[in-house]
Amino acid sequence: MATPHDSKNLEDPSYYTEGVRRRDKRILAKTITLIESARYEHQKLARKVVNDLLPDTGKAIRMGISGVPGAGKSTFIETIGMHLVAQEHFVAVLAVDPSSQRSGGSVLADKTRMEKLSTSDHAFIRPSPSGGTLGGVARKTRETMLVCEAAGYDVMIVETVGVGQSETTVASMVDFFLLLMIAGAGDELQGIKKGVLEVADAIAINKADGDNVERADIARKQIEAALQYLIPTSPLWSPKALTCSSLDPDDAGIKAIWSAVQEHRRILLESGELNRKRCRQAVDWMWSLVEEGLKERFYRIPEIKLRLPKITRQVEAGDVSPTIAADELLFSLDNTKSV
Repeated sequence: MATPHDSKNLEDPSYYTEGVRRRDKRILAKTITLIESARYEHQKLARKVVNDLLPDTGKAIRMGISGVPGAGKSTFIETIGMHLVAQEHFVAVLAVDPSSQRSGGSVLADKTRMEKLSTSDHAFIRPSPSGGTLGGVARKTRETMLVCEAAGYDVMIVETVGVGQSETTVASMVDFFLLLMIAGAGDELQGIKKGVLEVADAIAINKADGDNVERADIARKQIEAALQYLIPTSPLWSPKALTCSSLDPDDAGIKAIWSAVQEHRRILLESGELNRKRCRQAVDWMWSLVEEGLKERFYRIPEIKLRLPKITRQVEAGDVSPTIAADELLFSLDNTKSV
């Protein structure tokens, strides 16, 4: 039960910043909950906390992982996570679960799917609901990633909800984007958006074990051929096609993927491309927040609240076209003519 003293602490930014810097998992979780809160006073405090922690961020390797349904993303993350933990890395996994369009609920079961990694002192797993956000990431994934970096986690793994039309959003917040696939790539390539392939820094065929090794290698060769027709995200890096098995943290494929991540980081660091990439990402993030804020403020305008029900009914009845209705709402503050 929270005491008055505890409540007072929860309103103090230093309570969160000091706890995060100590890598106190309980306070880290509270900080992320604060960031994800929709309440105005929480958002105001969260902005202060994130800004105060900003000097402690930027040193981690940021890795995004997406994949076709059934590719084994969670198993792969646990396996590579255990491989990294064994090397004394501190790993933060930000796993995004899809929110229901009807109830807004989310399963948030990633911790149960990563039993070994979730019990490691060197790992922190945070499942978050997507909240209906496009791009396979949660609305506050970027802020959460910064907070985990400030806590000293040197490898960030962002798991998305799966390949989709707007899945490329995750590539705009990480250094290295890995796309997981499974054997039978000829079929899967047909179902994956070209834009997702274009932003991938590596594509790995998972489940390359047992009787599936040969099929996985055939799939790898098919993808390797397909990549030749795509423009890479950086002139300094050619996307790699690899195979792996998530059944063993010491699997040669798992090691090869991590080696590719390290090689990619070294090349981009030495050339200055990593810094330029993160600067672009920061500006893109700012504009996405501006657009999000404009939308929220739009719906809070009293005149919009007043006109919206009537205009919506007219569109539903077919009395007004959506184009005219949208124009009326967008310019209602300057317009005296009613629909």
